[in-house]
Amino acid sequence: MKSTLTLRAATTRLFGWWLVLVVSAAHAGEDTIKVGILHSLSGTMAISESVLKDTVLMLIADQNKKGGLLGRKLEPIIVDPASDWDVFAEKARELLTKEKVAVVFGCWTSASRKSVLPIFEQLNSLLFYPIQYEGEEGSRNIFYTGATPNQQAIPAARYLMSKEGGEVRRWVLLGTDSVYSRTTDQILSAYLAAEGVSRDDIATIYAPFGYSDWRATIEKIKAFGSEGKKTAVISTVRGDANTYFYREFVERQVDTNAIPVMAFSVGERELLTAGIAPVGHLAAWNYFNSINSAENEVFVKMWANFTGQRDKITNDPMEATFIGFRMWVQAVAQAGTIDVDAVRQAMYGQRIKAPSGFEVVMNTNHHLSKPVMIGKINSFGTFEVIWQSINPVRADAWSKYIPDSATRTADWTFPWVCGGCIEPTFKEW
Repeated sequence: MKSTLTLRAATTRLFGWWLVLVVSAAHAGEDTIKVGILHSLSGTMAISESVLKDTVLMLIADQNKKGGLLGRKLEPIIVDPASDWDVFAEKARELLTKEKVAVVFGCWTSASRKSVLPIFEQLNSLLFYPIQYEGEEGSRNIFYTGATPNQQAIPAARYLMSKEGGEVRRWVLLGTDSVYSRTTDQILSAYLAAEGVSRDDIATIYAPFGYSDWRATIEKIKAFGSEGKKTAVISTVRGDANTYFYREFVERQVDTNAIPVMAFSVGERELLTAGIAPVGHLAAWNYFNSINSAENEVFVKMWANFTGQRDKITNDPMEATFIGFRMWVQAVAQAGTIDVDAVRQAMYGQRIKAPSGFEVVMNTNHHLSKPVMIGKINSFGTFEVIWQSINPVRADAWSKYIPDSATRTADWTFPWVCGGCIEPTFKEW
């Protein structure tokens, strides 16, 4: 009898140990929360995107120092789509199905975002997209933390038309041949026409990604600007093509006062890489490295410490990445889970005091309310803020200057539940 009881006790203990091993094995893959990073580390877009990979790594390291999230450490999973839009789709699927990441931070161009969008929707996963873009989109699986045209392009044009901005009356819309440039220019052209600008006073020029031979283009711009009306260039050129463009612009000795360039995709980092300071030219963003705020001081110091004081330059997409990451962390903590549906619901109304010095809010259209700023390049190759909005501007996912979009609503709460509809859908997900 005693031996039977002893055998039963031993068996019970063995079963208990086996159960512990099984449970431990089942949860081994849950020791960390995987965070996907989907940015080009090679190719024409690496000049802009590589630093965003490092920004996410910095934020993950900072969060892990605080104890992680939900009692678990964050683990970065990095892939390199190499500036190839088809590879973006492949790498996105790999992150979601093979690596099983909880969230992805990534993409720069609209082509890359549109390439991965159906994958995130199909697999019901979350992408935080940190770049200014053309709008005209609304996905329940993407949170857009960069600017839409009403937070960048329209205010920039309005500023240039003002007395303070030089009373520009002729416009060169210059861009990389892409969805972003063409759609933004469509919106700008409609806005300028509504303001009484003649079609003859608007020129559009597009160049391929990575374009380097800008001489003939700049001569065209000079000729267009020599017809007696104050002229400005609004540039949506992306990637390393900006380096070649600004070098050529300086070399051709184009008068900045006569033909200023207002850029939407050039920040402090691109100028640093170009090795030149096109003094007097402009950029429209929602954040600049030079902003004087307590929050920005902390942000810049965090970046400098992360890079070992080798690099103290931050820019708008880095701030947008910071905002998206911090809001995601808050939403996960609030939801108490990394479940996509719960986190998405918790994202609505998330707010933080951003490095811009403004409180930014995530709206139910999956876009932010953010400030608008105009910066002018100084001799140090940095931007001095010369104008900013008084309050944050709420992003419009759909532009009122495109007839088919003017009546559309993006609202992912009941009863709309849609990214671009003209009446409530009442759709149950």
